[in-house]
Amino acid sequence: YLLDGTSVQSMSKNQRAVTRNRKIGFVFQNYNLLPKTTAIENVELPLLYNSSVSARERRERAIHALNAVGLQSRLNHKSNQMSGGQQQRVAIARAIVTRPKLLLADEPTGSLDTARSEEIMALLSALNAEDGITVVLVTHEPDMARYAKRHLVFRDGLLISDSKTEAAS
Repeated sequence: YLLDGTSVQSMSKNQRAVTRNRKIGFVFQNYNLLPKTTAIENVELPLLYNSSVSARERRERAIHALNAVGLQSRLNHKSNQMSGGQQQRVAIARAIVTRPKLLLADEPTGSLDTARSEEIMALLSALNAEDGITVVLVTHEPDMARYAKRHLVFRDGLLISDSKTEAAS
C-alpha cells in the first residue's frame, strides 16, 4: 500500500520505523503513557526520535497539542496524577504532536464525558478538514461515529456495511 504517496512494501525496516514515527499518530485505548513522566514529557516523546525537531520546538509543539485538548492547566502533572479522561487527552495530544498524515484512534473518547468527547471529535474533524489528516476511528459509540465521513461496520471480523455519510461538525 501507499502511505503519503510512498510504497510501504519497498521500505526497509528502519524506513518503516521512521514513517510510523513521523507519519502515523496512534491513540491507544489504554493510553500507553509513561507513569512517572509529565504530560509535556509524554507528548514530547515521539518528537525525541526526530532529529530535525529542536528541544525548543518540541516543547512548544507539546504545549500547543496539550492546549488543543484542554490540558493547559495540567502540563507538569505526571500521568499517575491525572484522571483517566485527562490521560486519554494526553494520549491524543501525543498522537497529534507529530502532525501525522494518518491518525489511528482506538476508542479515543472512551474515558471522556460527553462534552469533552464532543470537543475531541471536533478537534479530530478540524485536523481532517484543515490539515488533511486521515483519521481512522474505532468506536462503539454512535454519537462519536456520526463525525465520520465514512462508516465501516464490522461484526465478528467481517465487514457488514460500508457507507459514506454527512459528517457532523
